[in-house]
Amino acid sequence: MQHILFSMNTLPPHRKVLILKCLVEGMSIRSTARIADVSRNTVTKLLVDAGKACAVYQDKALRDLNCNYIQVDEAWCFVYAKEKNVKRAKSAPAEAGDVWTWVAIDADTKLVPSWRVGDRSGSTAIDLMDDLRSRLANRVQLTTDGHRAYLEAVEGAFGGDVDYAQLVKLYGNAPEGQRRYSPAECTGIRKRKVEGNPDPEHVSTSFVERQNLTMRMSMRRFTRLTNAFSKKIENHAHAVALHYMYYNFCRIHQSLQITPAMAAGVTDRLYEIADIVKLVEDAAPKPGPRGPYKKQAQNSN
Repeated sequence: MQHILFSMNTLPPHRKVLILKCLVEGMSIRSTARIADVSRNTVTKLLVDAGKACAVYQDKALRDLNCNYIQVDEAWCFVYAKEKNVKRAKSAPAEAGDVWTWVAIDADTKLVPSWRVGDRSGSTAIDLMDDLRSRLANRVQLTTDGHRAYLEAVEGAFGGDVDYAQLVKLYGNAPEGQRRYSPAECTGIRKRKVEGNPDPEHVSTSFVERQNLTMRMSMRRFTRLTNAFSKKIENHAHAVALHYMYYNFCRIHQSLQITPAMAAGVTDRLYEIADIVKLVEDAAPKPGPRGPYKKQAQNSN
């Protein structure tokens, strides 16, 4: 049986839907290319276009949100090579090494209003918190882990207009030391009030940590202990934007029985992958008349 390889210029909408479905369900670029009978470059190009369109759409749509309890956490991954192996890696780009995806989630609606891809420094924390604050319509209770970068970031973004607490996990000694892959056993937690009057019952990071698992299961490049890692940080960020478009607007949450965007009142309908394809096609530059541009170029000479 002969397979026909499509390029982006000849790719029909239904095949774009198939490619995006594969990507948001955790398949790799190579597997998606094989199933859709397209080249890997075609899959990557569609991923980039979809990521850009989804980031722009969510930036506009996720505004004036009435959230009550926000949880924030950061998930580790790497680009091209792990930080300890970058020096030995051949032709490693400047962005190679550890990369963190910072995520904020609404505990009630499970909506992810804000995320950032970057390092684990205070500058990325500030960027995330500034963006999160700009999307909220009311005072919220905020919970993070004990990472010190959050303190300055939350203070700068919210000032005193937030009920903020940190959930600090206490760990025992890992018996296998540095060779142990999983973290040491958690022996307890400590809830620390930082600002305002947070309700102790809602000082939790359980929902955002569960969301981190959803993220790792939904994007092949996030799966641990595999060779399915990102080669470019730009494509890594595009994959995250596509994932959260699907997560927020297309995927029905099991406990809510609707999408997070519907639960948060952002939309009243269930989005489909075809809607994402339409966003991509609407964002694509439209071909214009070539004659006048060619003539102007000749005159400029």
